[in-house]
Amino acid sequence: MGYAAGVGKTYHMLEEAQRLKNSGVDIVVGYFEPHGRKDTIALTEGLELIPRRALDYRGSSFEEMDTDAILARDPAVCAVDEFPHTNVPGSARLKRWEDVQVLREAGIDVLTTMNIQHLESLNDQVWQITGVRVRETIPDWVVQQADEVVMMDVTPRALLNRLERGVVYSREKAGRALRNFFRESTLVALREMALRQTAHEVEHRSLAETEHHRILVLVTADPETAMLIRRARRVSDFLSAECFAVAMQSALSDADREAVDRHLNFARHLHIETRVLEGDDIADALVDFARRNQITQIFLARPRERDWRSLIGRDLVQRIVGLARDMQVVIVSEREPMADTRE
Repeated sequence: MGYAAGVGKTYHMLEEAQRLKNSGVDIVVGYFEPHGRKDTIALTEGLELIPRRALDYRGSSFEEMDTDAILARDPAVCAVDEFPHTNVPGSARLKRWEDVQVLREAGIDVLTTMNIQHLESLNDQVWQITGVRVRETIPDWVVQQADEVVMMDVTPRALLNRLERGVVYSREKAGRALRNFFRESTLVALREMALRQTAHEVEHRSLAETEHHRILVLVTADPETAMLIRRARRVSDFLSAECFAVAMQSALSDADREAVDRHLNFARHLHIETRVLEGDDIADALVDFARRNQITQIFLARPRERDWRSLIGRDLVQRIVGLARDMQVVIVSEREPMADTRE
């Protein structure tokens, strides 16, 4: 894991692949993205590379990892670059991490690479820092299944030096990167985020749970519900807490019902347990469910002033706070990005 392209993730993965091969382990490279980096390409010498699968989409040809070919080859270990990648339409699975899950279920160990900004629970924080909404994300529970997480780290100044020398990208692409995502202040913030995540992983894997926590998220049609779910998922991971996403069975427009269903599916995607409650009074039903299930924290989205429903939303939040005096109620608002969104 790293905080940006060029910190050495793929290089380290291939070094580990060579070490395993030299120690007699049956290892193949299932997917490798060279980006024209000569030193990294040289590390594939002597390793068995599984040919990619060609797919046609809208008149163009694309190459993806051939999961079926890897399964047929049945190695002990497979190296797979760019874990968060979205497969071209027509592939058997939407995401490369889903292909990796198939390999693992078949008993194949996997070495893979990703950046911190692709972790789903950090999506809102990354957007605030960079002004870029990362679309290729990996659920936290997938990363938590790893036997080992190795943090690849270089200072932002050293990484920028690599970029300027053309080591990371071609000089034309490097120039665009320097004007946008690879600003030093952005890299410093992402590196700090990655180091905090590493510290959390160490603590999470070494300390036993000392206190029991249960978190509840109120799911509505509000677009900020996705942000709320991510925040609750992240807090629940830090606290080793159970997490519930709860929606109310009520009269909604087709568009709102579709939005609520989408948010519930998103919660399930993050391995959050979901419930749909019945009741005329949302606050009463929600707090009653919380007490019956020993919830310790309730996460609510802060009503937006620009929304015509904000008065109703504020009243609901106030009623929940009043009823749930024996619980911690967390009211979360979505912050605007600090960086601009220049292309």
